This record gives sequence, structure tokens and C-alpha cells, in this order.
Amino acid sequence: MKKSKLDHALKIRLPITVLVILITYAVTFFVSRAERDGIGYTPEQPIKFSHQLHAGKMTIDCKYCHTEVDKSRHAGIPATDICMNCHTVARKTKPEIQKLVKFYEGNQPIPWKRIHKVPDYAYFNHSVHVNKGMQCRHCHEDVASMDVVGQKHSFTMGSCLNCHRNPKEKMPDLFVDSAKVKIKNGPENCNACHR
Repeated sequence: MKKSKLDHALKIRLPITVLVILITYAVTFFVSRAERDGIGYTPEQPIKFSHQLHAGKMTIDCKYCHTEVDKSRHAGIPATDICMNCHTVARKTKPEIQKLVKFYEGNQPIPWKRIHKVPDYAYFNHSVHVNKGMQCRHCHEDVASMDVVGQKHSFTMGSCLNCHRNPKEKMPDLFVDSAKVKIKNGPENCNACHR
């Protein structure tokens, strides 16, 4: 009698359990895909800031605002002081600049929402890439043409490895003048990015 109850339990419960596990895995995989890829992520920012105007039309170098990009792992979020270098005089009556002034006068950082993020388990150093001659657009697309910035490229391991293995294919503009090229294939060993 005991064996038939066990057989019955295995015949019904085991397939149901396996099915629930598979459905849970599939749903988790596809729901988290957007988070892993990040492509299309374009959060609303506390101040409407146009990269198209500042980096595009006005040709302000990315390093002017993202001061740490060639010195640190992180590009750095611009301090309110940097914005106020121009906006103590320029366009002071505009509503978005008035929001900026409130943050500045309150001695508060602007709570920008991060757009591009490498997973926490991966190590990435902006300065190494920038100092080798890579341009921001190689990973972030042509931000200077974007009024509102959103993530255009995937920051998955596969994306990074594609570039490390084929830099000439991924950044052909850097290989036009071979005398100036400082970029070689990047490291592919695990501990280069997973520390």
C-alpha cells in the first residue's frame, strides 16, 4: 500500500514541480532580460538636460562635465557647480535652469538617474578605455545627437567580449591611421573583469 501512494505522489507531484520550476525560470529569464541588456532604458531625469544642445550644438567636451572619465573607474556625475559655471549667467529665466538653481542654492546634488550600468559583479574602468583612445560613442552611441539620453548598447559580457576580441570591427574609425592606434585586443581572461 505504501509503495502505491509513493508511486502516485511521484507521478503527479514530480511533473507539476518540474513544470513550476521551468515556468519560473523562463519568466524570470525573460522579465530580467531588459534589466540585463538595458537597451531602451531612458528614465525621466529631475532636470531636462539636452546632450544634443550641450555636447552637439555647443560642442562641449564630455570630459568638461564628466570630470573623472579619464582618471577613474567611473565617469562621474556632473556636480551642480559645473552646470552653474555657465548658468549663473546663461538662460537664467528658463524653468529647467531655475530647478538647477534651487539645487545649487540648497547645496544639494541633482538626483540624476543612472542610465548606463555595468553589473555589480563586473569590473569596468572608464579611464583605461578612454586613455587608449576610445570615444564615449563607442559604448554609449552618439550621445551628442540625443536630446534625451537612453541606453542604446547592451553592457552584457558578450558585448564586452565582442569588442575585446574584434576592436577593429567594433571601432573602425580608430584604425584609419595605423600609426596612431593604441588599441589592441582586450583581455579575455575572467579575472580581467570579475574580481
